[in-house]
Amino acid sequence: MAVSAGLTLTLLISIAVTICHQEEAPPKKIAVVGAGIGGSSATYFLRREFGHNVKIDVYEKGTIGGRLATVTVNGQQYEIGGSVIHPLNLHMQDFVKQLGLKQRKGIPEKLAIFNGEQFVFEETDWYLQDLFKMWWRYGFGLLRLQMWVEEILEKFMRIYKYQAHGYAFSTVEEMLQSLGGDRFINMTRRSVTETLQELGVSQRFIDEIVTAVMRVNYGQSATIPAFVGAVSMAGIQAGLWAVEGGNKLVCSRLLDATKAHVTHATVTSISLHHSGDKSLYQVKYENEEEGGYDFYDIVVIATPLHRETTNITFSGLTPPVTDFPGHYQHMIVSVVHGYLNSSYFGFPDPKLFPFAAILTTENPKLFMFSTASICPVNITSNYRRKQPQEAAVWKVFSPSPLTKEQLKTLFLSYYSVQVTDWLAYPQYVSVKGIPPIILHDNLYYLNGMEWTASAMEICTIAAKNVALLAYNRWNQQLDKIDQKDLVHKIKTEL
Repeated sequence: MAVSAGLTLTLLISIAVTICHQEEAPPKKIAVVGAGIGGSSATYFLRREFGHNVKIDVYEKGTIGGRLATVTVNGQQYEIGGSVIHPLNLHMQDFVKQLGLKQRKGIPEKLAIFNGEQFVFEETDWYLQDLFKMWWRYGFGLLRLQMWVEEILEKFMRIYKYQAHGYAFSTVEEMLQSLGGDRFINMTRRSVTETLQELGVSQRFIDEIVTAVMRVNYGQSATIPAFVGAVSMAGIQAGLWAVEGGNKLVCSRLLDATKAHVTHATVTSISLHHSGDKSLYQVKYENEEEGGYDFYDIVVIATPLHRETTNITFSGLTPPVTDFPGHYQHMIVSVVHGYLNSSYFGFPDPKLFPFAAILTTENPKLFMFSTASICPVNITSNYRRKQPQEAAVWKVFSPSPLTKEQLKTLFLSYYSVQVTDWLAYPQYVSVKGIPPIILHDNLYYLNGMEWTASAMEICTIAAKNVALLAYNRWNQQLDKIDQKDLVHKIKTEL
């Protein structure tokens, strides 16, 4: 009898586990709000998880690509949004491969850092000479910084294994805890300056090198949190690449591949409605011609929900969705076709000016974060970078639109100026908590993760997490959500 009872109990447990893991009827309709890299990759991952019988509608008020965008100068397109991809960005690499796109390698360039009066660091044609100059001026700061960044990247790369095994996280904090423990959590609360000082990095290195990188990548200082600071410093490592034809192509190709229906309209409200024992989300939208609405089982919001970026209202939700604290950083991008005034940087003869990229330190006199000669998104085999005395296309990052006087200071003359005002990324010094991922039962928010760090790959990781989270929650696969000690768990699964 004891043996029989034991077998019966085992059988009941087995049946219960099977029922728990049995997939529910799939959702009929899913909405994704936003067609930037986050929204388009979320659409791709949702399609992979839920299959081809689910209808996916994508709403985009602007152009597909969002903060990945280009402008045209003399018939050539140039990146004005997210422009570089790290060699360890595995989702972006996979997208390029799956979508038949090509990687575009950067054209070699020399970089210098300007403090408003003179260059404090200048790259040469010799890597070893640059390393010696770094050591002579900054000691072992570069080595300590690289070791720190590589250690963080090594732990962060665990996310790809977690996601490959179908694991998801209900909050950004849970994800960070699983990847790097309390250390990663603390890195979102302490500045990169404090962290690097503890590692023995000199203040001069922080003031000149680290600050210059933070300014060009995020338009902010080295007071930003250490986690986003590490992501920013990873963005200057070797092997960076972009997509041939423009990074925004990834977004449009992902949407084409998933056969999603794209509606070019502004989403105005999302409200909860009940149909029998089923809850649906009503998404209202409008464009210049008309307005409309539709009902969805699942909604993924892939556009910032802060007050300055959207007017979407929510109703019928408990708890209610309220305004998130914090602000987005304005980054003015001026694409100038003209002749650089090299004498401003101490080179009266433009033929002798060797730099294609100029970063800056903090100085009240400086009106720009960086100035760089940029290449088109399509590079032919015989392409060459313009000589310093020739008219080139320059991209200037600044906190405010450049005045005519400032343009005259930077350029001897110019043919055209195109200005874009981005709400590019969060103001990290104002972060007072990371927004939630789950806004309601089947209502998800993707962009909260960029409040830890903003980059193309961060968006794709957040997108896959939301897709896995939505799938696991829909099918009650709770053992795939917020699991502890995943490093050990995955090893045992293998």
